[in-house]
Amino acid sequence: MYWKDQFVGEIGITINMDVFRLSAEMGYFIGAPFWGNGIASEAIKLMVDYSFETFEIIRIEAGVFSFNKASMRVLEKNGFYLESIKKDAVIKNGVILDDYIWVQLKRKRN
Repeated sequence: MYWKDQFVGEIGITINMDVFRLSAEMGYFIGAPFWGNGIASEAIKLMVDYSFETFEIIRIEAGVFSFNKASMRVLEKNGFYLESIKKDAVIKNGVILDDYIWVQLKRKRN
């Protein structure tokens, strides 16, 4: 993803398969020097709009590490809600963390 002609991060979506085929998982990363510019919020909005319009899905979820409160706020501002917390579900830099699962349903969109 680019902002002001600079590479600042990535966003992607994976459509699930089989009985989960109406759901997708979204992940994103913005480099620290670019935080606070609304880049993640705009990227999420564009990705969600594109995904619901393009693919036959009704649900998008995003996992967030327990320490990343800014990412949780960005998802909430974009219409996601906290569906669950998977306790001790991930390890990052040798630390075991909870994984917060944020969801947006197509039928609940504004």
